Order: sequence, then C-alpha cells, then structure tokens
Amino acid sequence: MSDWQSVAEAGGVRVPVEQLRQNVVEVLRTVFDPEIPVNIYDLGLIYDLQADEAGKVTVQMTLTAPGCPVAQTFPGEVEGKLYTVPGVTEAIVDLVWDPPWDQERMTEAAKLQLGLL
Repeated sequence: MSDWQSVAEAGGVRVPVEQLRQNVVEVLRTVFDPEIPVNIYDLGLIYDLQADEAGKVTVQMTLTAPGCPVAQTFPGEVEGKLYTVPGVTEAIVDLVWDPPWDQERMTEAAKLQLGLL
C-alpha cells in the first residue's frame, strides 16, 4: 500500500495519515496550558492521538488538575484547533482524568523550559 492509499481528504487536500498526525502534533504544540507557559503536547497532557485515512482525529487528553478552571471549555478549544489542520474531517477530544497527570509525562524540553532539569 502506498502512502497515498491511506490518506485523509478534506476540501480537496489529500494528506497521508502519518503526515496528518504530524501536522496535528504541530498544531497541538501551539496550544498552551492556561496556567503553565508550556504547550499541551510537551506538557504531556495528550495521552493518545489517533488519525485515520478518512481524516478523523481523536485525541485523549487531560489537564494538570481536575479543578482546573478551564476544564469545561478547554477541550472544545483544542478541538477547534484540530479543525484548522488541512485534512482533518472530524475532530474528537475526550477529557480523561485517569491516569492522573504528573511531571513525569513532560518532555525533556518542557522540563528544561520550566527549570526542572
């Protein structure tokens, strides 16, 4: 199967699934936690990311704390950002609390940025 046999298509834009996934990660890196000045991807708030050949993107994410004031609105904001990615035809963001987030989920770059290394 060639790269172009597994593609997402929206608005005439054809994107290989792996490229679509990479583009989604790039966009997630532009979304910042409202309390910590680090993007949600490097902060480790994205637990799972799936993309399929139809352009459906499913993200499972959490927040740094269950009492976060944006818990009701933030997943919708993330979903809206996903729709800006060429090739995304459907975006679903599920907010989960298990397992709880901790600093070990952060990338090394995020830990460095926050002075934790």
